[in-house]
Amino acid sequence: MLEVAAAAARAASDLLRGVRVEDVRGKTNPRDLVTEWDVRAEDTIRRVLERGAPGVPILGEEGGQTGGDRPERWLVDPIDGTVNFAHGLPIWSISIALEDRKGTSLGVVAAPALGWWFEAIAGGGARDGAGRPLRVSATPRLDQALLSTGFPYDRATSPVNNFAEWERLQRVAGACRRLGAASLDLCLVGCGWLDGYWERKLKPWDLAAGALVVAEAGGIVTNIRGGPLDLHAGEVVATNGAIHEGLVAELEHVWRARTP
Repeated sequence: MLEVAAAAARAASDLLRGVRVEDVRGKTNPRDLVTEWDVRAEDTIRRVLERGAPGVPILGEEGGQTGGDRPERWLVDPIDGTVNFAHGLPIWSISIALEDRKGTSLGVVAAPALGWWFEAIAGGGARDGAGRPLRVSATPRLDQALLSTGFPYDRATSPVNNFAEWERLQRVAGACRRLGAASLDLCLVGCGWLDGYWERKLKPWDLAAGALVVAEAGGIVTNIRGGPLDLHAGEVVATNGAIHEGLVAELEHVWRARTP
């Protein structure tokens, strides 16, 4: 099944690699773009998955769920980071995971414009595109850590917008970044380039593959309060493990200060 997922990711990569900014068309809302390439990439992925694993349902960001009633299903994000993609910024990815009753069993994240590849199998480790094992960083303290996060599409109107958390962590962490592609944020924790990541209001296709990469690379992935990760709750904290309690505690500090 990993080979099937990898073939689908490669097919979408071939489609999207080299797309010019002037070829991209999207919705008028610049904060929530869906381009024709998102749809075309998902169609390509679906065809490969259906051919390689007949009958397995597919839940995709653009096309919703299709397929039969089975205990496993594919979770597909054809372009994670569509706003970046639409502006020609190469920080975007293709994310494909297989979910079953026990959780995520495998995941592939490809960043074609950057030449990056990440994959993981539950219980079998995480690897890069050359087959090298991935390992989280050894950064021991939050004040030395490089973190990443993201902001929801409704940040201009919703009070749950991550602004206060961002300001707090900019003060107490080593540094914070915003890349704009959740699956890549997670994979960069998994390969040790980032030390931690948090975000809310995500979808299961944003989280599944990258969260497995972190876990299989020796990191910790939980919900915002440090409990078990629920892909369908849309919130995540992923770290190298050493800074996990500290990051969760700082997020809780923000919420306590905001609660009357």
